[in-house]
Amino acid sequence: MLTATALSTVQIADMAVAAIRAEADLTPKPGLVDQRGSGAHSDMDLAMLHASADALHSAFVECASAATAFDSDSDLRTQLGVIGRAGERKMLAATGGVNTHRGALWAVGLLSAGAARTGTLGGAVDVAARLAAIPDPQVAAATSHGAQARRRYGVNGAGGEAQAGFPHVRLQALPALQAARHAGADEGTARLTALLTLMATVDDTCVLHRGGSDGLRALQSGAKAVLDAGGIGTVRGRRRFAALDELCLSRRLSPGGSGDLLSVTLFLDGLNERGSQTCRP
Repeated sequence: MLTATALSTVQIADMAVAAIRAEADLTPKPGLVDQRGSGAHSDMDLAMLHASADALHSAFVECASAATAFDSDSDLRTQLGVIGRAGERKMLAATGGVNTHRGALWAVGLLSAGAARTGTLGGAVDVAARLAAIPDPQVAAATSHGAQARRRYGVNGAGGEAQAGFPHVRLQALPALQAARHAGADEGTARLTALLTLMATVDDTCVLHRGGSDGLRALQSGAKAVLDAGGIGTVRGRRRFAALDELCLSRRLSPGGSGDLLSVTLFLDGLNERGSQTCRP
């Protein structure tokens, strides 16, 4: 068996659910459900997102537990597929059939396994990337909206992001989050800066599904304009943000992929913080 991490499986799951709930609670968010309302969605609200996140707790515990029970990456990947499908059923039962967090379950589930094996941010990402590259033998070709958008527009999507080691998170969102904090921003503003950074750079398949290439370019341009104007903490930035918000609402653009990656960002940020407080080899 592999050496257990300093974090328990329950602690890892607690961090995973906390990250997903924190993404849901962040307000304001263009096009996404937040404390103001349902954004560009008509079938979900904040209470549903909370219920969805809580329903995934046992799946994250099982992902972390499996990582310490299986030495082989291929065996672990197969087991994570079983856990993920069961977790998705629990999520759908909690939401009345609405897909709220399938992408977050995939990404944070892999990272929960990586965290259990290594206990470090870098180790968790490395393990998750290896696992993401192994096909699930029980799953046929994906038919989700995201999968359809990946094939139609030739983008990597969530699978490619995970296989590459979450570059948009490691190289852009996490540095943006940390830089905003160091500049004196409150935590909400720092997290929004990380989200806008993701929106400006990610080829979000949720946006592509609803708005096509034109919608994605408009959203990316709008998010970049907010950041270039100094963020939501400036007058110009707030005006740009209001325009981006209106764009998302009027064209029903929901950057759900960026939202999932913000959950990943917050999970890894929490793991990094815990790691800095724990002596490791």
